[in-house]
Amino acid sequence: MKKLTTNNPRNLIVLDMAGTTVADGGLVEQAFSAAAEHLGVRPGSADHAAKLDHVRATMGESKITVFRHLFGEESLAQQANSAFEEAYGKLVDAGGIAPVPGAREAVEQLRSEGRTVVLSTGFARTTQDAILAALGWQDLVELTLCPADAGGRGRPYPDMVLTALLRTGAVDDVRQIVVAGDTSYDMLSGVRSGAGIVAGVLTGAHDKDRLRGSGATHVLGSVAELPGLIARAEA
Repeated sequence: MKKLTTNNPRNLIVLDMAGTTVADGGLVEQAFSAAAEHLGVRPGSADHAAKLDHVRATMGESKITVFRHLFGEESLAQQANSAFEEAYGKLVDAGGIAPVPGAREAVEQLRSEGRTVVLSTGFARTTQDAILAALGWQDLVELTLCPADAGGRGRPYPDMVLTALLRTGAVDDVRQIVVAGDTSYDMLSGVRSGAGIVAGVLTGAHDKDRLRGSGATHVLGSVAELPGLIARAEA
């Protein structure tokens, strides 16, 4: 690979998965409903509706953190999280996911330019691995991260982005990091890490106003546009 010679190379790219590089067609909500029902929350009830609204509002956040908020007791949160991960995994195995159009090609282009690409998620490692296997992406990038890999705190904390920097050593300055995601929590995580480019994409949970309001430096139609954005920033 040929390394870029720009004075400020954006050589560490941290990408979200579901909604950004992976299209899952609302599987999070389906898996949440299964998990909630496991804990006695009746579908169609006011309690179910309120909890589902919170899930929608916190897309991108670590799932165990969401369940801690919803169910309070740690034991109940862990039960809900396990039921959620199991349900999501089954939906993945049933073919419920696909790459966002152009996502793989964008990653391959970025890597061919000598950049390090990291895929991050709010899911547990078992679910992340199931997604990677279903897409045949096990060797697509140099590193994949889930909250447990970064000390347990997921988004909106900057921990996964900073862990990507520490593990790869790909850049010398946090301002050379690029973060891309589809939720406000992705944007907050990128801003808090000090990343120079924090790009929101419109293929997932949150709209342009919400992404901008959470600190997005750019909003793109999809991650397929990211290589072009980086090239322009370096020009």
